[in-house]
Amino acid sequence: MRNLIRPHLHDIVPYSTARDESKAVHGVFLDANENPYKWPYNRYPDPLQKELRKAIAELKQMDENQVFIGNGSDEIIDLLIRVFCEPGKDSIMVLPPTYGMYAVSARAHNIRVKEVQLDDEFQPHLAGIAAHWKDVKLIFLCSPNNPTGNKMDATRVLSLLETFDGVVVIDEAYSDYSESEGFKGLLSTFPRLVIMQTFSKAWSMASARIGIALTSSELVSILNKVKLPYNINNLSANALMKQISKRSKVDLQIHKTINEREKLFLNLEKLPFVVKVFPSEANFLLVKVTDAERIYNYLSGKGIIVRNRSSCTGLDNCLRITIGTNKDNKLLMKHLNDYNK
Repeated sequence: MRNLIRPHLHDIVPYSTARDESKAVHGVFLDANENPYKWPYNRYPDPLQKELRKAIAELKQMDENQVFIGNGSDEIIDLLIRVFCEPGKDSIMVLPPTYGMYAVSARAHNIRVKEVQLDDEFQPHLAGIAAHWKDVKLIFLCSPNNPTGNKMDATRVLSLLETFDGVVVIDEAYSDYSESEGFKGLLSTFPRLVIMQTFSKAWSMASARIGIALTSSELVSILNKVKLPYNINNLSANALMKQISKRSKVDLQIHKTINEREKLFLNLEKLPFVVKVFPSEANFLLVKVTDAERIYNYLSGKGIIVRNRSSCTGLDNCLRITIGTNKDNKLLMKHLNDYNK
């Protein structure tokens, strides 16, 4: 890992905040040029999120030093590219169809993006990846994949980790909805592996913008050096702490969503204009239809907004439908059955 990090970052001195220099928890704080009124919003948050990191480490059964907390997964994607890739020289690799921010972040930093399309089963094409990974520092995988919903094949991921000499980033944003095990268990064997997870999906915290990277303590240290000083605000941190304390309620909601996903899968398959419903381990279904734009516009006119993914590589006439409540899903099916009449 050390040899892959951009050399100048090893010795970079991070910005030192007032909260870094004083470990005091209580007292009269006159060190950070804060407004003395309107507590607690007037105070800067902990730049290293020590209390939140401890709670997340316990939740994920990880060492605290292996947990990095970002302003959503998007900040982590951006930081990883900045840490490993030299602008105008290095590349990342993405495997479309997949989440679009990997490529957007890279191009914003003048990093080339190499694309190797997933195969017909939306799995990594290992020979194609190996043929194009020269100058590639990061390979991004999404598992379960957005927008297809499938988990990446463990054998292929293992082969990639054993043969690629750069960093493999596995985005597990939807892993809470998968009944199969994720890839966190491989971290102790492969130090060049980064697992990204988020609290935006199953944990209902999308507006709080908190994502995490699980990886080596060395990389966590570098990420903490180059991130913005106060990247997680206290309102979000405190809200997530409360949500973590309600783990049983979150598990129940996950269970409900999985059950709704399976029912919606079967109901969608019965519609004559549905060509295929792809199996999913996420909180959405990818559905191939006869005319995606027409059906999208029809549903939009009924006040139901889905996502038209037809512009994505290999997803002609495909809609992505997020799993809603039982009431939401019944209303969706009512309008889709009416469309068929």
